[in-house]
Amino acid sequence: MKKLISRRKFLAAMGTMVAAGALTACGGSSSGTASSAAASSTAASAAESWGDVKLTMWGAEEDQTMLREMADAFIEQNADKGNVTIEIGVQSESSAKDTVLADPESAADVFAFADDQLNELVNAGALQEVLLNPDDVKNRNLPGSVGAATMNDKLYAYPMTADNGYFLYYDASVLSAEDVQSVDTMLEKAAAAGKKFMMSVNDAWYIYSFYAGAGLVATLADDGINTVCNWNEAPGADVTQAILDITANPGFKSGADADIVSAIKDGSCCAAISGTWNASTAQEAWGEGYAATKLPTYTLNGAQTQMGSFSGYKLVGVNPHSANVGVAMMLADFITNEDNQNKRFNDRKLGPSNINANATEAVQSAPAIAALAEQSSYATLQRVGANYWSSAASLGEILASGDTQGKTTQQLVDDAVAGITAPVAQ
Repeated sequence: MKKLISRRKFLAAMGTMVAAGALTACGGSSSGTASSAAASSTAASAAESWGDVKLTMWGAEEDQTMLREMADAFIEQNADKGNVTIEIGVQSESSAKDTVLADPESAADVFAFADDQLNELVNAGALQEVLLNPDDVKNRNLPGSVGAATMNDKLYAYPMTADNGYFLYYDASVLSAEDVQSVDTMLEKAAAAGKKFMMSVNDAWYIYSFYAGAGLVATLADDGINTVCNWNEAPGADVTQAILDITANPGFKSGADADIVSAIKDGSCCAAISGTWNASTAQEAWGEGYAATKLPTYTLNGAQTQMGSFSGYKLVGVNPHSANVGVAMMLADFITNEDNQNKRFNDRKLGPSNINANATEAVQSAPAIAALAEQSSYATLQRVGANYWSSAASLGEILASGDTQGKTTQQLVDDAVAGITAPVAQ
């Protein structure tokens, strides 16, 4: 079982960090007075050694090699301070909250997570507030990412990426820039070429795009726990029918992200709604045909309706139950600094939240980043309660299969909204 860091170790880690000129961000479980106490103790504590430090860091499966390289660089950089061992574990950002909250004391010292999980993690006491020089973290990252890492005017995490959204990839050798502006045209051209336009309709994250585009909402209630959703109001039933029409088209195929990746690689997919994490896959498969743009319009009651989307950020948090909170904060700061955000982009094409990294010519000229920026005008920050995900996904599964189970489209969205807005068990 992990224990909360002692005051002596906390102050020592803070002081060492300042004296060494390491970047900001260490913390403890006390109030903001801890940072001033740390600063005043710098001279005395700077000479203290870390000793033997063991940390665990969780990240996405596809990031394991990159995280190992970052961890090794951190160890080498701080070899004079102590004997640091960092174990890397696999944990998707999308489900990090559930894993951490299942047993916070046994969870990783440092972990990546999607920004919409921040409120629950903070309320559960599972995120360490950034106490030492939080202004530095704020100043070096995009305002939106800082806002996503903040609750009640306190910074609780380190921004890592500013690209947790989705847009359209397409093969320009099959589809023109004009073709991909409309779902209808894209489906027609894809079918004619014997290929598919793909999207994860059975995923709550993506199905939101149709209803949001029609002006309907799914958002966090004022209590910060439950969800407000009006998808069963007009034109929600018509949106549902429009989705059914799309999934029945021979040019369309619904599939999970792994299925989309496989289809891009084997050439059966010529367009797909996904995120920056698949940029390398699409570029390698389509070569000179690789292109990306905002989401298309779809036909709703005879008119073209622009698809909306969720937007969000990926953050790095520190577990306050860590036996080495100070060093864990230094590690979190290190893996999200400018150099390592550049590395994330170079290795994985992930969009940086760091202002300097985001402003580089390479990032600004990247098709996926440009497409995400274009879609941002039609995106809303991802903020929904826990009951949204399974209920919206269930609706998506029905629509992806085409089997409405004998229900009208109005009944389908009534059922979905009832589940989405059901009170979250406390």
